[in-house]
Amino acid sequence: MSSELPDTAVPLGITDPVEKARAELKAALAAIEHRANLPKRAVIATDRASREARAYAQRNPAGATAAAVGVAVAVGAVVWGIARLIAR
Repeated sequence: MSSELPDTAVPLGITDPVEKARAELKAALAAIEHRANLPKRAVIATDRASREARAYAQRNPAGATAAAVGVAVAVGAVVWGIARLIAR
């Protein structure tokens, strides 16, 4: 039954106060670890974004190409602007 619960949940039906406190502490620490683990969250967000981008490219190839060109132009403009500021 506990395998069905997420790590951040406290199982119901714990009557022993010590066991309940341990379960609550374990859930709180799991929630803190989940929120504080930025590299893992970044990997998950990147994977989700790449899946969505691939799905969009399958549905609308022309739009995906236009978006890629737009991103490339924006990145190029930012790099050019930074280089120009440094050169002054």
